[in-house]
Amino acid sequence: MNTKKVSIIIRTYNEQKYLERLIKSILNQKITFKLEIIVVDSGSTDRTLIIAKKYKVKIINIKKKLFTYGRSLNFGCYNANGEILVFISGHCVPKNKFWLYNLIKVFNLNNDIGYVYGKQEPGKKSFFSEGQIYKKYFPNTCNISQDGFFCNNANAALKKKIWKKFKFDETLTGLEDIDLAKKIYYSGKSKIAYSSLACVYHYHNETWKQIFKRFERESLALQKIIPEIQINFFEFLKMTTVSIVKDIITSFKKRVFLKNIISIIFYRYFQYYGSYKGNKLQRKLSAKIKNEYFYPK
Repeated sequence: MNTKKVSIIIRTYNEQKYLERLIKSILNQKITFKLEIIVVDSGSTDRTLIIAKKYKVKIINIKKKLFTYGRSLNFGCYNANGEILVFISGHCVPKNKFWLYNLIKVFNLNNDIGYVYGKQEPGKKSFFSEGQIYKKYFPNTCNISQDGFFCNNANAALKKKIWKKFKFDETLTGLEDIDLAKKIYYSGKSKIAYSSLACVYHYHNETWKQIFKRFERESLALQKIIPEIQINFFEFLKMTTVSIVKDIITSFKKRVFLKNIISIIFYRYFQYYGSYKGNKLQRKLSAKIKNEYFYPK
């Protein structure tokens, strides 16, 4: 695929901390194709837009009350001129100057590939347990013909013609990337790929409440995307305990046990408690909708 133009879409809401580093890194990439940067902002109240306006970027505003993760990406895609759409989080920063080249070149390896996601590594001050999650889902080995539909839009690229066919679900509370990848995967006409060479640092720096809410909304979406996933209270306790034990053992082997023990316990608790609550809520909503459909008042 001879790429002529790539559009990079960045969703923002109060991303002043890392946005300038991200934009500068994008502009410093070693590439041979034309590039445009699109910032889709949903009502930032910090210096996000001031920073964005310092550079040659296209800014699209979406009202906070209208925001969904899928809708904001669709807004960006509608306004993109590139034949390849690249998505990167406003709190991610490419690891080197070849991030974009390594992400885009995957499309040249197999014409059937429609969606590519790259590696993520924890940024400085990230929680130990979050780093373990990244290691699980973003290994060091590339997978150019992935068997499955996992994907992550914090660092990904999508052919625009594929987006036009499926688009992102604007009703989901998150995981719009996995939902789209699932549709692509089961269409049988395109493939999902993973490139470990296209790496970014992902900075979350969340509070415990934010961690809980993130996993809750993602679990809400996941149960809708894959209804057979059921997380009961026993599963919540089991997953929390197993993950804490594994993280403690790993941190002990790496000799960072003492400074991470508290964060490991709290992170895994809020991760799986949020997942449990989100899954439970979505099952209740689905049952209510089904009941009202079959037994209207």
